Amino acid sequence: MKFILVLCDGMADNPIDILGKKTPLEFAKTPNMDAIAPCSLIGTVQTVADGMTPGSDVANLGVLGYDATKCYTGRSPLEALSLGITLAPDEIAMRANLVTLSADEPFENKVMLDYGAGEISTAEAGELISALNARFATEKLRFYTGTSYRNCFIVKGATPDDDLTAPHDITGKQIGKYLPKGKLAPLLENIMRGSFDVLSNHPVNQKRISQGKRPANAVWFWGEGTAPNIENFKQKYGKSGVMISAVDLLKGIGVASGMDVCEIDGATGTLNTDYYAKAQGAITALDGGTDFCMVHVEAPDECGHQKDVFGKVKAIEQIDEKIIGTLLTHFANGTEPLRMLVMPDHPTPCEIGTHTKDAVPFMLYDTNAQRVFDAQCTAK
Repeated sequence: MKFILVLCDGMADNPIDILGKKTPLEFAKTPNMDAIAPCSLIGTVQTVADGMTPGSDVANLGVLGYDATKCYTGRSPLEALSLGITLAPDEIAMRANLVTLSADEPFENKVMLDYGAGEISTAEAGELISALNARFATEKLRFYTGTSYRNCFIVKGATPDDDLTAPHDITGKQIGKYLPKGKLAPLLENIMRGSFDVLSNHPVNQKRISQGKRPANAVWFWGEGTAPNIENFKQKYGKSGVMISAVDLLKGIGVASGMDVCEIDGATGTLNTDYYAKAQGAITALDGGTDFCMVHVEAPDECGHQKDVFGKVKAIEQIDEKIIGTLLTHFANGTEPLRMLVMPDHPTPCEIGTHTKDAVPFMLYDTNAQRVFDAQCTAK
């Protein structure tokens, strides 16, 4: 049997007035999910352990069957693994978001306008990260370019002892009371303040402004942690695995758990990602002998954070048509049975623009169950 997990990040939501009191998943046109629903196991599940923050890190570990209370050491260390960074025992990693802050106020009064700087390209981000390293890098401090606005900051000779706020949780708010707290707070705040001076007039941002795009005019730290310790996936389940994602966090979970990480051309982590290419990547991996493939799609979560209701609906419809539809077409008549789980990791309600830890829906489909269902329908 082959196994596929289609992880629709942040897809779960609440009923929305402009959708006629339906959730985006209820409102979206999903003919492929609808077709397999009658012979699927459908329910809800809690993916985030009590007492833990409902981030994609903890939630995706939970979906994969790992106890985050035992193996989770922070978000950014997982992202660092995807960049080829192996943390030493005395190093910590932090996410370094490139963000857009309002321009004219004193720093502490600035407003978080965009946690992802208008989905800045990775090439542009690389130039800005180089500028930050030129200003702030030392033997103990260094920035690393990740994907788009999602970058990494490594500190040597430190242990986690900081209170850092995710920027997507404070969109539209003044940043003053959310600046870092803890032992490293003076260092981190100094770099954040200095980054505004370095980046505001950088040629990359001047060009973005001239094109009507948001500038990546500051860096924001969060998600700190130490080297992860996640059990090998194959040793845990006896199955080989492949991770398909555009997001460094999920790639890092793949690396940490010993899965192969499949790079997909056109995978962006945004609404314009190449959904079809992700499905084809899964088909290639499974037909090539891999037992399990996780296809992670970030778009619903990004739209949830941006409070883009119809963007979220579109992301769900694209997943249904180009990923689930493609997988069902390919495996429908295969000789080897297929089991496919479709679910989000956590809700990202458009109304509030951030994660919650409510239970999420899931649908578990099995081609063997489909054949039994079809036979029963024929008999009737």
